[in-house]
Amino acid sequence: MPGCPPAIKLRKIQGMNDERQNTLRSLPGVGDVLHHPLLADERETAPRSLLVEAIRAEVEAWRDRLLADPETAYSEPHFLAGVKRRVRETGRPRLRRVINATGVVVHTNLGRSPLSREALAAIAETAGGYSNLEYDLAAGKRGSRFSLVEGLLCELTGAEAALVVNNNAAAVLLALATLAQGREAIVSRGELVEIGGSFRLPDVLSLGGVRLVEVGTTNRTHPRDYERAITDQTAILMKVHASNYQIVGFTSEVPGAELTEMAHRHHLLAVEDLGSGSLLTTADLGLPPEPTAPEAVKSGMDLVTFSGDKLLGGPQAGILLGRRELIAACAKNPLHRALRIDKLTLAALEATLRLYREPQKALESIPTLRLLAADPKRLERRARRLAARLKKTAGEATDFTVEPASGRVGGGALPFAELPGPVLVIRPRHLSLDELTRALRSLETPIILRLDQGRAIADPRTILEADEPAFLAGLAGALQNSRVAP
Repeated sequence: MPGCPPAIKLRKIQGMNDERQNTLRSLPGVGDVLHHPLLADERETAPRSLLVEAIRAEVEAWRDRLLADPETAYSEPHFLAGVKRRVRETGRPRLRRVINATGVVVHTNLGRSPLSREALAAIAETAGGYSNLEYDLAAGKRGSRFSLVEGLLCELTGAEAALVVNNNAAAVLLALATLAQGREAIVSRGELVEIGGSFRLPDVLSLGGVRLVEVGTTNRTHPRDYERAITDQTAILMKVHASNYQIVGFTSEVPGAELTEMAHRHHLLAVEDLGSGSLLTTADLGLPPEPTAPEAVKSGMDLVTFSGDKLLGGPQAGILLGRRELIAACAKNPLHRALRIDKLTLAALEATLRLYREPQKALESIPTLRLLAADPKRLERRARRLAARLKKTAGEATDFTVEPASGRVGGGALPFAELPGPVLVIRPRHLSLDELTRALRSLETPIILRLDQGRAIADPRTILEADEPAFLAGLAGALQNSRVAP
């Protein structure tokens, strides 16, 4: 077959009858398909190499199909449709925007906190040209990228100094490796956390060259447990927030201020890992109490770490707050360079922190805070509006009801806190939930639902208003176009 790449040249297969050989010969060559009139749009928009690979893959798929089932007949329209689908899927970015209809606000799998308009504008402004990332404009010489947000962090938390790295795990690792390498850190057994992605605090301690000393029991740790464990090898008394679980019932833990007093009495350092962390009290969001960064600093902790992309509502980052000389030591550690953040993260973080200068503006402007504090009555009105519109556009094959449910904070924060608010329950009559969710994941803008007790749930709390048209069109289209045989 002239012009046909070697990868798909058809050869006679031993033991195959002539009829099946002829069926395989009906498959087109890559060169013939490449110039097909119905692929004009693909030739215009897709790289030639991508189109060629899509054609080859579709030819091989048809070969396998024809060999597996002699009754199958080659169909050019279906073949071309397959090529178009492969080009479309391969040409899509791997990292894509999705619609979060799960009701989990800080959804780790879906990118955690969406950024504010101010943060997005700062990223665009910084990314579009050069910046003073490490240039001191006042002095006219090289500066430090971390000074760009240090002042804001100190202003908002009361800390002496601050440093930012790429996530909170990195912040904990850097602090331990700098302040306690070769020595011991004492931690309550009830605080030896493991969070998503198999991140375990004992592993981080070991990687930082720090020996772990466990004290207390799973549910109760007393001041005397720390006191008895202190030796001349002890460097740190560490407190770790149980971000993704709670121990309830017969429990006891040592408050941060008391742990700090004990550490200083023994000339040791007190370090607290807040996990999610927050700059505002969670009461402002109608949520149960959660330790805040300003409170941890006020308790006297020598060093405090927390995340930037959870309750703070900013970009992924790990924030260190504390005494000036300790922060300076962390900044000088060679490990710090491997963990530093880039200019886009700094731009988004600075814009987010600026909003916190006016707490009410932060509550209104930062999406994570706004979603957490959403009014249940407003959510119900929105859910009913979505249901009414879908009943008109999705046909009669699906039942839509508005029912009570609860969302979640997510990101390991407040694991038992419920976010009450009505949800949209979707019950297709001729489509399984697996088929529905698969169809929604294949959309140009995928829609991620929550499955609960045999129900498909769309929670309006996390469907951003800008995504509502795509949500309605995508869900209606999937319900209309995806059918199973009765």
